[in-house]
Amino acid sequence: MTAANQKINVGIVGGTGYTGVELLRILSQHPQVELKAITSRSEEGVAVADMFPSLRGKVDLRFVTPENAALNQCDVVFFATPHGVAMSQAEELLAAGVRVIDLAADFRLQDTAVFEAWYKLSHRCPELLRNDSVYGLVEINRERIKNAKIIGNPGCYPTTVILALAPLLEQGLIELDGIIADCKSGVSGAGRGASVANLLSEAGDNFKAYGVSGHRHHPEISEQLQQLAGAAVGLTFVPHLVPMIRGMFSTIYVRIKPEARATDFQALFEARYAGERFVDVMPAGSLPETRSVRASNNLRIALSRPGDGETLIILVVQDNLVKGAAGQAVQNMNLMFGLPESEGLEFVAVLP
Repeated sequence: MTAANQKINVGIVGGTGYTGVELLRILSQHPQVELKAITSRSEEGVAVADMFPSLRGKVDLRFVTPENAALNQCDVVFFATPHGVAMSQAEELLAAGVRVIDLAADFRLQDTAVFEAWYKLSHRCPELLRNDSVYGLVEINRERIKNAKIIGNPGCYPTTVILALAPLLEQGLIELDGIIADCKSGVSGAGRGASVANLLSEAGDNFKAYGVSGHRHHPEISEQLQQLAGAAVGLTFVPHLVPMIRGMFSTIYVRIKPEARATDFQALFEARYAGERFVDVMPAGSLPETRSVRASNNLRIALSRPGDGETLIILVVQDNLVKGAAGQAVQNMNLMFGLPESEGLEFVAVLP
């Protein structure tokens, strides 16, 4: 909890990537935030506004090394870093009374053996993972997030799939095997690092699947779905890269249990998300578009049911850098410090 007239002192570790600059964009406009430090070893001394001209006049900080950032004097530190960084610093920060929000995978998976198998890293603080961290999907774990010391911010794909399936799994209305998640993301989801696959000549005018034999978001999605269902879930998850910068579209196919086929699924979803500021269940017959959420923290859901009545199709769009990453992280921060959940996040989507 923070006093109404006392700002939250915020540090960001690893602020040179797309998620980092999105955090800066949002936090620089947050009325209850004071940006205290942003770190980068490779860009030490560089003004943030020189690297990101969009922040000129909004962020006056320079990049500093983590050792010189005085992160232990912050109220909360965001990690927009590669996997493995947050867990190496979390214990020291918690000892100083600092809360941690990690946008990588260090605190997403409760099963450390699964984490180590997929990320090829030994988990350095399993006790903190088990006792002090919460999976930061607000619409599922809101009450637990309020008192959390560490947040494992969800991955972008998992956010769309879990929120698409939560109302169905909570009510036990669908078969737990044979769930298909066909998901597409813009190129920014691959990060800002140089890569041949992400060059304009490679990604533009092109469409491709990747991670078909196994993607590290799969165990994260499966773990959360199993918790919602109370049983193992059979999931086929296939991500695709589409030739746009930002945006995510997930199409999820499920089989309705015979005894549940009379359910009004539109009403079910509308009731489940009626109080959720950032989840919009669209009117029956709608077809969502990624541009309707671009640069906003909104996630939109639409439902379709083919004529056979046995299948339900859930269509989900979000901005992978906002609701899928930085915006969701700020949503978590607001809850952790007793602020209105939507504080600093009331962005209208950008069109065209």
